[in-house]
Amino acid sequence: MSVNLELTPKTKSPNGQPCCEPVVYPDVERAQAARMATVAKALGDPIRLQLVDVLRKHAGKVCVCELVPLFDLAQPTVSHHLKVLREAGIVDSERQGLWAYYYVIPNALEELSAWLT
Repeated sequence: MSVNLELTPKTKSPNGQPCCEPVVYPDVERAQAARMATVAKALGDPIRLQLVDVLRKHAGKVCVCELVPLFDLAQPTVSHHLKVLREAGIVDSERQGLWAYYYVIPNALEELSAWLT
């Protein structure tokens, strides 16, 4: 498949004027891009990506005490990663006594996933 592009010589534009027109414009609005960037940033850490993987595979809510043995990390560090995921809107939690139980929010990754496809 060949593409024919018509090349035109560059000319100097007047001061204060843009040099050229954009070829394409973003389809994602600024607020939507900010939401997706927050989710992508939260998933940018390998531990958090693995936590989401474990939580989405689990049938119900998972106690932090069940997650700690899966990683070579202390419980406060695992809880910090879960807090980042919760603030990004990917997971949520319920407290039951001393423990917090985490789960993936249904459709939390839908917007990012739809954009990536």
